[in-house]
Amino acid sequence: MKLNISDLFNREKNNKEFSELMEVILKIRDRDELETFLKGILTPKELIEIPNRLAIVKMLKKGVSQHEIAGKLKVGVATVTRGSKEIREGRFNNV
Repeated sequence: MKLNISDLFNREKNNKEFSELMEVILKIRDRDELETFLKGILTPKELIEIPNRLAIVKMLKKGVSQHEIAGKLKVGVATVTRGSKEIREGRFNNV
């Protein structure tokens, strides 16, 4: 059985560790503290990939084509398509 992103999100949402991570993040109120936390918990590659995914969402919402985004950000079209799907699912309303 293939696991789709919605199933994964729902499983993580109910996962104790995921819940604890959300609680820790919500307690961070200072930009420097957040930066220190993110640099400590994420790999250097993740520190690049996560902001890239945010850029993908912003560009998609501005109407930039998926192929253009993939080329500009040097990511696969599938990565951009995933962002597009998540927008359709109602995520990123605050972006």
